[in-house]
Amino acid sequence: MATTRHAHTVWEGNLLEGKGVVTLDSSGLGSYDVSWPARAEAPNGKTSPEELIAAAHSSCFSMALSHALAGKGTPPARLETKADVTFQPGEGITGIHLTVEGEVPGLDAEGFEAAAQDAKKNCPVSQALTGTTITLSAKLA
Repeated sequence: MATTRHAHTVWEGNLLEGKGVVTLDSSGLGSYDVSWPARAEAPNGKTSPEELIAAAHSSCFSMALSHALAGKGTPPARLETKADVTFQPGEGITGIHLTVEGEVPGLDAEGFEAAAQDAKKNCPVSQALTGTTITLSAKLA
């Protein structure tokens, strides 16, 4: 069964001096201020499209890796994934780097690296971002 999730943004003003609020409608978890300075300079308590992409990518990747590891009989005890999304004004998103550290009983470093590379390639968010270079660092704790 397909699912659709919803968010919306209300923006006021021009790009450089304007401001907006993005609301997570499906979950109702909240509304978050967004601005150009939060995107291209310092966050100062606001979020950006890149931070939201980083959140989506790190969570999707973690789910895909957990599922793959469990399917091979080595479910993880813990995975910690960080996504760094690089934004260059005038160019856009220039890359994403995923860093994952896992506690996976019964799995060696080579097996973990292979599973992580597979999850990077096959998680739905990675697939949606195929126009962006995605790199990965994976290690066992």
